[in-house]
Amino acid sequence: MADRYLSFTGTAPGRFLTRRLGLPRPAPLRRWSPERPDLDGGLLHLTAGTSGLGLAPVLARTGPGADDTGRPAAVVLDASGIRDVEGLAEVHAALHPVVRSVAASGRIVVLGAPLDPADHHRAAAQQALEGFTRSLGKETGRGITVNLVRLTDAPAAESTLRFLLSPKSAYVSGQVIEVAGHAAPVPHDAERPLSGRTALVTGAARGIGEAVAETLARDGARVVVLDVPQAEADTRRVAERLGGRALPLDITAADAGARIADALPDGLDVLVHNAGVTRDRRLVNMDAERWSSVLEVNLASVLRTTDALLAAGALKRGGRIVATASIAGIAGNAGQTNYGASKAGVTGLVRALAPHALAEHGVTVNAVAPGFIETRMTAAVPLFIREAGRRMNSLAQGGLPADVAETTAWLAHPASGAVNGQVVRVCGQSLLGA
Repeated sequence: MADRYLSFTGTAPGRFLTRRLGLPRPAPLRRWSPERPDLDGGLLHLTAGTSGLGLAPVLARTGPGADDTGRPAAVVLDASGIRDVEGLAEVHAALHPVVRSVAASGRIVVLGAPLDPADHHRAAAQQALEGFTRSLGKETGRGITVNLVRLTDAPAAESTLRFLLSPKSAYVSGQVIEVAGHAAPVPHDAERPLSGRTALVTGAARGIGEAVAETLARDGARVVVLDVPQAEADTRRVAERLGGRALPLDITAADAGARIADALPDGLDVLVHNAGVTRDRRLVNMDAERWSSVLEVNLASVLRTTDALLAAGALKRGGRIVATASIAGIAGNAGQTNYGASKAGVTGLVRALAPHALAEHGVTVNAVAPGFIETRMTAAVPLFIREAGRRMNSLAQGGLPADVAETTAWLAHPASGAVNGQVVRVCGQSLLGA
């Protein structure tokens, strides 16, 4: 469903009324397209404190060119060397003069260091960057996003910086991303980094799952489109359009993992757990079937299938598991105790499994947590609730399935091996639970 309010605020009467009434004024977001794959403008690289990251070569490969216009499309502030409260003044001094000049739909990325439990002064200063980043994201407006990346090795963060400094991250803001470990080899074909890799997406016959499958195919993956047998016609339609393979299968079946492994004897490189359902009721009105059906599809099947595929060795070394959590599992949502529980459970799975899966199987485990995304499901939400969902984030609009898909593709990237155990919200920096 079209966001008519967003369209209206782009007109002269809309700009006048929203300014006079103090209403949200969302800016149209600049998203990736083949015709315009990069941000328009240059990159401004700033430093607060003393840094030894050696960022210049990485930024030369990942971001826009150096800015000489005074209106950068992207600003990267390296604050990884900040060690105390006094050093935070350098963060203010670096960004204060330039924030207003950042171009519409621009990017601000703050780089910090992991929190050091052995140095509580440095940990306090580095944690302060999180509050700073989230607050700045709520101030900038004009479609500008602000994110924090904690890292120790600049090349290991290359795929992350490439994503955050591009139009692909249009609906990702106010996030804190940990990059640990060392750089993975960069694919020879930057435009099709998943070439030669097989990706399976559950719940891929429509909506967000279809967008994920399409984006992974764009990036070169051989896509296996999985959905329930009742949606076989749509499953085959999507697979045929993407040059992939259809796999009609009930993901809640006890042997679903074994059947996937049998269907893919050459193994799997990317597993995307997207299948999910809602059965909303307040707890006092929720029967046991509504509870159990949501937990079964959204969480139990994810656990069973993941365990089975790892045990069978179906996921190759260097593989990626990307699960779908939700803002509802982080902030909660009235009428969704079952859904919120299931999606919070996905977060627990990711954080607990990630270190083991990487150490034992060479596979990373991450999650995307969508906020209000424009789908057929949200189009059926009552008008005023739908409008609240759209406006209650820093970008004052709903996201698109493509926003979730682009984030998934970044986590699935062969060079994203240093990103593990992360839950990244694709919510425009929702003002609920943000």
